[in-house]
Amino acid sequence: MSSPTHPDEKNMKKNLLFSLFVLLLIIINSVPVSAQGGLKVGDIHVILPKRSTYEPTNIAVEDAKYTGVEIITDKDSILLRNCTVILQNDLDFSPYFEVIPVDTFFMRHMELKWMTPLSWKRLGVSYVINLEVEFPRDKIRVRYRMVSTNDGREIEHERFEADRNAYRDLVHEVANSIVNFLTGDKGIYRTKIVYCKKFGEARELFISDYDGYNERRLTNNGSINLLPNFSPDGQYIYFTSYLDGDPKIYMLNLETNKVDLISGNPGLNSSAAVSPDGKSIACVLTKDGNSEIYLLDRKGKIKKRLTYSQAIETSPTWSPDGRMIAFTSDRAGSPQIYIMDAEGLNVRRLTYQGGYNDSPCWSPQGDRIIFASINDGFSIASIRVDGSDFRILAELGNNENPHFSPDGNHIVFSSVRLGKKEIYAMDLFGNNMRKITNGEDCSNPAWSPFRN
Repeated sequence: MSSPTHPDEKNMKKNLLFSLFVLLLIIINSVPVSAQGGLKVGDIHVILPKRSTYEPTNIAVEDAKYTGVEIITDKDSILLRNCTVILQNDLDFSPYFEVIPVDTFFMRHMELKWMTPLSWKRLGVSYVINLEVEFPRDKIRVRYRMVSTNDGREIEHERFEADRNAYRDLVHEVANSIVNFLTGDKGIYRTKIVYCKKFGEARELFISDYDGYNERRLTNNGSINLLPNFSPDGQYIYFTSYLDGDPKIYMLNLETNKVDLISGNPGLNSSAAVSPDGKSIACVLTKDGNSEIYLLDRKGKIKKRLTYSQAIETSPTWSPDGRMIAFTSDRAGSPQIYIMDAEGLNVRRLTYQGGYNDSPCWSPQGDRIIFASINDGFSIASIRVDGSDFRILAELGNNENPHFSPDGNHIVFSSVRLGKKEIYAMDLFGNNMRKITNGEDCSNPAWSPFRN
């Protein structure tokens, strides 16, 4: 038989339970909301709405701060500044964002020694990016923190590390992370652009980062190499070359730089475009006497002829689901854009505005096609796949060879607006125009797919 509980013991137990309850409330209330319920800061996502018009969200990137313990050199200080500039340029190129710089007049007027989330909010900024940089041995380590100016709370952070000489790629990864967190899209800042550059009578293939840095030469055969296009996995580039006299289609392995012949039929072999599943190549052949669109397998064997016309058919481009192909044809008297299914059936004309439309490229979202259109000169135009919402995006000088970025938010093209033909990029609304190449005669750009 158990002994009865003394009244003092009951009171002690009640007091102890009450104290524990109060302590538990204090602990719960002291924990940030983002850490309750097993959540981490990174579990909270602020997804911006998809852009249909040019209405960017204001964002700020504060100067990168050195957080290491060792004394840094002048070169390190320059690298520190470069990290800030690269990230600002990356984010500002996105149609989602407009990077707002520090307003020194505002700081003097408000008697601020440094910007706070509240002061950034007064400038219309929604998010502030803080960069912290270290240089451990021959490495660079970058940590970013994203703060919402609405409540001054950190909503995301991440750390990246790489060899010091790869700092540009590392900062591009930071930009990719920010874009992915805020929009749900993959960032395009580690993608590449391939293009042709003139050398005397020859044209060689070159590849660079999306912003024109780290350019390297791909071909050195002294021939005319044209119309490069990436495979869906980004490992190969298909292009047309006069290397053996007649125009033939070749495939270049980006890892080994090995070049293989894909299509060497009599006459013209040109405009290779690989299907999204990588199993078929749409191209232009004149082996039967007229310029028609054919399907090849991956090794170059003809699978099917898709067009049968007395007109000139050229420039095939695949829809992202692989079910349709857009192309150029002058079957109505002047070059216009047409769409057919992947079997060559159900052909319909897409463009009626402009007397000459060529070089179509299908958006990765599948809703729009861009192309070169003659008005007073060659412009870059865009149209919905149902034929509505025709827009002129770039019209200063002659503009040709448009190609979408893999996120569908950017366009690369060639233009002679400053004299020589060079490569430019812009967002899908025709804003944020940037020159990619430097004073060279360049053409036929194509954007790589996302990195795996």
